[in-house]
Amino acid sequence: MAITVEHHPTHATIRLDRAARANAYDDAHLSMLDEALDALDAAPPGVVVIEAAGDGAFCAGADLGQLKQATPLSALDLRSQRLFHRIATAPFVSIAAVHGPAVAGGCELALACDLRVVGPRARFSLPETELGLIPSAGGTTRLTRLLGPALARQVILAGRIIDAEEAVRWGLALSLHDDPRQAAADLAARVARRDPVANRLAKEIIAGDDGRSLWAERVAEALLYSRRDG
Repeated sequence: MAITVEHHPTHATIRLDRAARANAYDDAHLSMLDEALDALDAAPPGVVVIEAAGDGAFCAGADLGQLKQATPLSALDLRSQRLFHRIATAPFVSIAAVHGPAVAGGCELALACDLRVVGPRARFSLPETELGLIPSAGGTTRLTRLLGPALARQVILAGRIIDAEEAVRWGLALSLHDDPRQAAADLAARVARRDPVANRLAKEIIAGDDGRSLWAERVAEALLYSRRDG
């Protein structure tokens, strides 16, 4: 997967491009995302759109090969959680253009963004407990914060899949569009007209402090991985 950064007059775009593998990521792709964020840090835009290639999945999360290599130690310093937290706490406003299924880590990536717009085929799911894991890249914390404990339990514990209309109705997504990528670009242009310093300060206050919950996710994931060695 290539991860590219494009600069536009009103915003920047980070694009995931591994459509043949449902835009799933492994450690090499996370390195590319890290580098993309470094490049944006050099000249921070006010708004960043995160989108994905193809007409299939937005992002299927971690590549299965990556999951098989995971260890309790790697879970305690989970790279995807650190990168998604970096997006969540970035000085720019982030918008996810979710055109298709956002599964596991792909859902967690979308949840890390400040705003989400969706297409008719968008779906949000966190199936990790089927694999004996939990959503540990911020999903358990952020879904609960966004939708409340009752709905978070339905998604994480019972495997409920949130479709596009439900995402809008519940406030997980801002709006539903036939072309969510263009809708995200249009939204970015509107957000860019607002004062970037005011937006940044408001974002920090809204976010609060998720540090303890994110730490708990990593510890729980490490304990779950440790069962493999038992």
